[in-house]
Amino acid sequence: MRDDVPAPLSALTALLAQEWTQPVPEAVQVVAAEIQQRHAEVIDAVLFYGSCLRTQQTADTVLDFYVLVRSYRSFYTRRLLRWLNALLPPNVFYIEVRQGPRTLRAKYAVISTADFERAATPAVVPAIIWARFCQPTRLVFARGEAVRNRVIHAATQATLTFLSRVIPFFAWNDASRSFPLADLWQRGFRETYRTELRTERLETIRALYTASPERYDRVAQLGLQSLEQQGRCVCRESDGQWSVAMPRRVRWTGKVSWAVRATGAKCLYAVRLFKTALTFDDWLPYVLWKLGRHTGVWVELSERQRRYPLLLGWPVLFKLLRQRALR
Repeated sequence: MRDDVPAPLSALTALLAQEWTQPVPEAVQVVAAEIQQRHAEVIDAVLFYGSCLRTQQTADTVLDFYVLVRSYRSFYTRRLLRWLNALLPPNVFYIEVRQGPRTLRAKYAVISTADFERAATPAVVPAIIWARFCQPTRLVFARGEAVRNRVIHAATQATLTFLSRVIPFFAWNDASRSFPLADLWQRGFRETYRTELRTERLETIRALYTASPERYDRVAQLGLQSLEQQGRCVCRESDGQWSVAMPRRVRWTGKVSWAVRATGAKCLYAVRLFKTALTFDDWLPYVLWKLGRHTGVWVELSERQRRYPLLLGWPVLFKLLRQRALR
């Protein structure tokens, strides 16, 4: 750690480093080992995240991983997959691994380490990285200390990006309005879900925070202190309530950017779904299962739709639009 790193940022990085390096269930280790075996020396890091981490459930579900790679050229033998991953990361793949009598199912998203670091910064509009990795994550594997430090610092930046994007909703000219940190996180999660095609139930959004409120409060506290030290806001805390001061122009720009981000991100999300069809075997049933779990809207596919999803899946899309599962 450099001596010139501000103290709150140093503390936030240390907190995330401790969190990200905690042990994971055996099932997660088994799947991560299989992914590493398939791709040998190309992988920089394997990250485990998502609902299975929050609930500690690994049976009868799909585990979520991100795989950080040195380069797309070294990872792929097929030029099309390499080009698609570089153009619009990540690419998503599905894997099944036997663990004794049961089958472990997982999907893993592939992104270069450099793209992962870049996508954690405010310079990148889509929230796919900075909104996901401000949440609890486990660093299951890292190729050496240098890679580990890069990943943890990217997680720190993702957290600061998330907070800086959300605080304009709560800031005032003179920090005269206070709010609990729970509202900060839940508003941020709600806004980021609005940038996706799928909707999310309010109770699910609340559950993201309530799964680990002390963790989120501590991360927000250190993050806000760091943003203040960088001169991006002025923060005050009193009896568990926070207030933030920002110039009116900065607040207005921050709020408007969410509307722009939502429109652009929804278009990119649709493109990503189409791209996933080229990399993710049996992708349409998985997408519909995911939507059903999040929205309560369940759609059954015919055998022909399963066999030819790109040609015959459009009626399913129209049905979801009518039922407002996609917005």
